[in-house]
Amino acid sequence: MTDAQDTHTANDGFATLAIHAGQEFDPTTGAIIPPIYQSSTFVQDGIGGLRGGYEYGRSANPTRSSLETLLAALEGGDTGLAFASGLAAEDALLRSALRPGDHVVMGNDVYGGTHRLINRIHGEWGIKHTAVDLTDLDAVRDALAADGTKLLWIETPSNPLMKISDIAALAELGHAVGAVVVVDNTFASPALQRPLSLGADVVVHSTTKYLGGHSDVIGGALVLRDGELAQKVRFQQFAAGAIAAPMEAWLTVRGIKTLDVRLQRHSENAQAIAEYLAEHPAIERVYYPGLPDHPAHELAGRQMSRFGGMLSVAVRAGADAAHRFAESTRVFQLAESLGGVESLIGYPSDMTHASVRGTELEVPANIVRLSVGIEDVHDLIADVGQALEG
Repeated sequence: MTDAQDTHTANDGFATLAIHAGQEFDPTTGAIIPPIYQSSTFVQDGIGGLRGGYEYGRSANPTRSSLETLLAALEGGDTGLAFASGLAAEDALLRSALRPGDHVVMGNDVYGGTHRLINRIHGEWGIKHTAVDLTDLDAVRDALAADGTKLLWIETPSNPLMKISDIAALAELGHAVGAVVVVDNTFASPALQRPLSLGADVVVHSTTKYLGGHSDVIGGALVLRDGELAQKVRFQQFAAGAIAAPMEAWLTVRGIKTLDVRLQRHSENAQAIAEYLAEHPAIERVYYPGLPDHPAHELAGRQMSRFGGMLSVAVRAGADAAHRFAESTRVFQLAESLGGVESLIGYPSDMTHASVRGTELEVPANIVRLSVGIEDVHDLIADVGQALEG
């Protein structure tokens, strides 16, 4: 039941899919919202006589299945799988696609948790990796030529420096050496970008972020179009147990229903704030693909339907001033994570990316990251303005 196979996946638009795919009304009561199946086990009609394929909550649950169908429909994939966290999803994929001695090529601006997982966890089991600037296709081609390359990991837009990588071009390079091409689509979400349509094999999400959208759930997801790899990942999930619980799955589905309209507002607000900060004397540089001077502005315009709600800034006066800025906002809350309706601000060097200090992925000490919410944009601009003047 995790394949995108219901009456709302053929010709409907994105917003319609987000509200209806995998969300058929309850046939018993007519309830428009499917119930939460808060059950650990399911009664069988005789030994092996499963109702709808359900036997035990670790293997499958109807609420989780509805989310997985929805995820596959939104990303245009064949199989969706919902996990307990984004890193749990990444771990299951890595265990399924790699063996000791294999080599991974990743961006040199990848999420710190992804780097930690590959470098410190899987690295101890013999997985090698190379971090490279994914915007340099020649450098990527050279890195992919290493013996045992089995996976190319793309994150676009990247965290926190908002680099934009050419998914189609990178997928072609990865496939030329037989690598599985993975795209972390957390920053964009399928509302803005659909990597599978550009040649990727797997999409990964922290559903905690824009998909959930309300900072009240932890979760992760994979959407795949390769049936053999999907079956391997499904087995890893079943055997290791890193599943999304029914309540978390239901909350994520609820959040996805407003994904399209939320991303419109996130993007509009972020664009306005980026333009304001680009002219502010305290800011050395704004990292936002919606600005014309972003080095990949044109590519982002082709690859994404909007530019998203995430941006970062380099504070001109350095690390101490960046600290003060991050700690002086009123509407923007100082916190980890991103993608919720409320605006958040963070200092990556000591927060989200502390684990990569001293590596090639180290974030400059004057960088501050903003997750722009859907509040009144005038309040948001006034807030960052007063924080920079303080």
